[in-house]
Amino acid sequence: MTRTSSSPLMRVALVGSALLVLLGGIAFWYASNRSGRTPRTTDGHAVTVTIRGKVCDPNDITVPAGKTTFTIVNETQRALEWEILDGVMVIDERENIAPGLRQTMTVKLEPGEYDITCGLLNNPRGKLHVTSSAESDAEAARPSLETYVGPLAEYQVYLLTEAETLDSSAQALVAALKAGQLDKARRLYAPAHQSYVRIEAAAQVFGDLEARLNARADYYEKKTADPAFQGFRRIEYGLANGSEARALGPVGDKLLADIATLKERLAGIELKPEHLAGFTEKQFRRLSDSLGAVQSASGPATGDDSPADLQGLYESGSKVAELLSPLLVKANPALDKAFNADFAAFDKALAPLRTGDTMRAVKLDPAQRRAMAAILAKIAADFGKTNAALGLT
Repeated sequence: MTRTSSSPLMRVALVGSALLVLLGGIAFWYASNRSGRTPRTTDGHAVTVTIRGKVCDPNDITVPAGKTTFTIVNETQRALEWEILDGVMVIDERENIAPGLRQTMTVKLEPGEYDITCGLLNNPRGKLHVTSSAESDAEAARPSLETYVGPLAEYQVYLLTEAETLDSSAQALVAALKAGQLDKARRLYAPAHQSYVRIEAAAQVFGDLEARLNARADYYEKKTADPAFQGFRRIEYGLANGSEARALGPVGDKLLADIATLKERLAGIELKPEHLAGFTEKQFRRLSDSLGAVQSASGPATGDDSPADLQGLYESGSKVAELLSPLLVKANPALDKAFNADFAAFDKALAPLRTGDTMRAVKLDPAQRRAMAAILAKIAADFGKTNAALGLT
């Protein structure tokens, strides 16, 4: 039975509900991640301020940005308070410091010019100069919560849109299988599986679905004869071996059911900022390892060296790099430039495998596999550096 595609209105509703889940997840991540992160203190940096009469000693203080511990000593005859002010805003303070006593406070300060009160509120104010430091420079380069909302929302929409494309292309493939149109099914297989590769970085977190949708025969005890061997790889095997094609209809039905489940899970996935690079690194590293393995160079284009699949990987990876670029330009320009070079090299390696807008159904020779594996490994390594560069780890 062929399932109908979702209506445009339903797609809009699906995207909207998914974005609500996404925004809630970002807020929870930010609160939990930041609340548990204690800023580093500059070792040994402390300032003692003694208040005598109507002045502070020292009355003009310079400290590096970050955390500083101030010890306030009251040598006057009355209780007083000591404040750090940014204009009219109180940054921090200690009140009711009794005569002859002292109080301490540790405050994290950003670069800038501040006032300090010295005893009575009508006393002349002192000055606090906070200079830039390595810590403050790193903090300034670290993207804020708001900067992640756009990339994550766009990635969520990308996943949902590509999941709809996957559903439509898989339906066409299964319809051809059930109609016995095997030549047509062979033509439809590559673009259908390419649609899966585009979202596999996120889909691979659902281990049960990933196994049913895309696991290779080598991962099962009885290989191609194992009943658990299903999904795209089972269809691919059947299309390459005509005697197996008659059993592909039921496999196609299971494939469509699993894709429907995948769409539901992707709509509810709670994406976090570190997932953009983390998911993509894992996908590139796995495919690099697969391409580097020794396999036969003869036979039809199958598995991870399919040019169509590599094109899908290029599209998904470059999409994530594009989303991260505005953040990396500020936090780590060199890494952003590395991604530009990475995907230029990937595109160049794919160029001989293209005919117009389609990918040729050929199998890579061993030299091509090794070269492609090296490119994917380089991209995986750069994605592996990204979360640290953005202050997410």
